[in-house]
Amino acid sequence: MTVVRFQDLPLASRDRSWDADAAERRVRAWAQAESGPNGRYRKAFLWVDGDREDEFTAYKLPIADVVHGDLKAVPRAIMSAGGVIDGARGGVRLPPRDVSGVKRSLERYYDKMGEAPPWRKAA
Repeated sequence: MTVVRFQDLPLASRDRSWDADAAERRVRAWAQAESGPNGRYRKAFLWVDGDREDEFTAYKLPIADVVHGDLKAVPRAIMSAGGVIDGARGGVRLPPRDVSGVKRSLERYYDKMGEAPPWRKAA
């Protein structure tokens, strides 16, 4: 199991809507990964099952979309992933050792947005 290294993607507009399925299709095309995931495709996610890296379903917690030809982190996607990692919508099944790494990446994006992640707001 693998936490995707922090990519420090530029942020998309704060009012950009988030449709994970549509974003995944755009990322797949942008990454030229139609036949299988690759390194560029990986950049749009926070976590991947390292035992199944060659399968699209191994990639979890998408946070990016292609905006005017560039991969950007979408604030609403970051907030969605933050909520899920904090238990919203049933949470996500990750190895406990990977949760802290995912949270660290999310915290860096929340900092870029000038906000606190949900697990810090509750404290």
